[in-house]
Amino acid sequence: MVNGLIGKKIGMTQVFLEDGRSVPVTVLQLGPCVVVQRKTNERDGYEAAQLGLIEDTPKRHPNKPTQGHFAKAKVPPTRVLREFAVLEGENPTPGDMITCEIFKAGERVEVSGKNKGRGFQGVMKRHNFGGGRATHGSMFHRAPGSIGQSAYPARVFKGMRMPGQMGDKRITTKGIEVIEVDAAKNLLIVKGSVPGARGSLVMVRRGSAG
Repeated sequence: MVNGLIGKKIGMTQVFLEDGRSVPVTVLQLGPCVVVQRKTNERDGYEAAQLGLIEDTPKRHPNKPTQGHFAKAKVPPTRVLREFAVLEGENPTPGDMITCEIFKAGERVEVSGKNKGRGFQGVMKRHNFGGGRATHGSMFHRAPGSIGQSAYPARVFKGMRMPGQMGDKRITTKGIEVIEVDAAKNLLIVKGSVPGARGSLVMVRRGSAG
């Protein structure tokens, strides 16, 4: 119906395959999601569906314009809204419920999320610099070293690897294999790790071999 779903990262564990191999997996709780708005080529210039994530949280109290947006679709307000491409030949309408059953075990997906924020970090942690000698009074241990020229051009070039904010950025991991789909509990179990901390928001799309 649509190309993906909104969900949350539950955490990591391991599962055993039929041949006895242990595989590290990430458990994602996807949806259920409700279609809030349908975007069309005629009106919007592209085909997509706006989905809202149904959560077990206190009822949201949106402002009046947002209330009208949800009232038009005849669905309750949701905290999280995201757009996903509509598959060819499909026509989801506002009010339709979409669950993790759109995914199948064995297929490849891509997972997007915001990775953990590490705060302000130096070059050794942020960029894996080797640093200087730690002995014999070198006075150069964890410093970045030279960052530019002297007389000309007498400035620091853009993109120079320096200390700064690390993490807290949107990351997409492609080519992740789906190990199991638990439709009864709205769980998607995928192989390996995905971006983000436990409880963080993720978006899972069909698709890429990575």
